[in-house]
Amino acid sequence: MSELQNEVGEIETVIRNYLDGMVFAVAAKLRKAFHPGACVIGHFGADLEWLSLETFISGCEKAGSAPANEPYYWEILSADITGDVAVIKLADDYMGKRFTDYLSLLRHEGQWQIVNKTFFVHP
Repeated sequence: MSELQNEVGEIETVIRNYLDGMVFAVAAKLRKAFHPGACVIGHFGADLEWLSLETFISGCEKAGSAPANEPYYWEILSADITGDVAVIKLADDYMGKRFTDYLSLLRHEGQWQIVNKTFFVHP
């Protein structure tokens, strides 16, 4: 497997931890996917949310889990990887809404982690 294919595979694992953690309200998976200093930013309704990772995790836990093993939609729309940074454009469904997420990732100490998430909620 080429080095780029390996990087993409590792990033997809991070994305699955993020999505599974969010959809199924699993804080440990979210903490594995995100850097502790990460922010989650976007407009939810009329309000601008600028959340710390812990506030985001708390919100996911409060929203509760989808039924166990229920499939959910997600698709990587684009990926740009340069050295130890990556930007992923992701479409996903969460709590009955379609989101477009822009995930900035950094490879630090041998591991990819999300350092920033900005999102758009489709009407």
